[in-house]
Amino acid sequence: MKLVSVFLLLLVPLLTSCQQLLRPVDCSAIHKQDKSKPSGVYTIYPAGVGLAVKVYCDMSSEGGQWTVFQRRMDGSVNFYRGWDQYKTGFGNAAGEFWLGLDNIGYLTKNRKTELLVDMEDFEGKKVFARYSLFSIGAECDGFVLSVSGFTNGGAGDSLSYHNGMKFTTFDKDQDTWPTGNCARTYLGAFWYATCHKANPNGVYRWGADKSLFAVGAEWQTWKGYDYSLKTISMKIRPVL
Repeated sequence: MKLVSVFLLLLVPLLTSCQQLLRPVDCSAIHKQDKSKPSGVYTIYPAGVGLAVKVYCDMSSEGGQWTVFQRRMDGSVNFYRGWDQYKTGFGNAAGEFWLGLDNIGYLTKNRKTELLVDMEDFEGKKVFARYSLFSIGAECDGFVLSVSGFTNGGAGDSLSYHNGMKFTTFDKDQDTWPTGNCARTYLGAFWYATCHKANPNGVYRWGADKSLFAVGAEWQTWKGYDYSLKTISMKIRPVL
């Protein structure tokens, strides 16, 4: 009986290790399992256990291993949504989607994480902005954004303005604008201040459009407030 108990005790770490191999936390873990894996949709477990999540893994940009948590590409998904949906996530990992604040929090908690923001205009020009440190806080504190260490890939720095801000949706106003709700005014959801220099979750429009000010999927330091991008994606990975 004692021998059986000892065997089971020795077996537990092995089973746990195997389970972790089968349940990758993010795209960098998938890459470690098989370095030949191409970019595409994979299943991850951001919390380490529990609910599986479909996500797009970018295995090619800037060294690869990126877990994409936000992507706009064709206007097929409505991003003007409330708090509960931004908390849990929505869309299709193969197309436009938002991974969910809970999951982003799991992926950036207690480890150094970097951020890459890729974007393209309707003329085919591609640029990026990169940040050496990125994380968000707990829901009880408003999912506060922490971002620093900017590297310019042609896009300029539109995100540092939002550092330290809580996440705001049309039904949960946590921005610092005293006279209104930034999400309602600019038809999106983000870590707004008073209000934005980046609005990646705004209305998908086709390029230059001055009919409504700053409501598009925008990155102000690259294309200004009257140009909605063709594509924009935000992706993270552990600092390598």
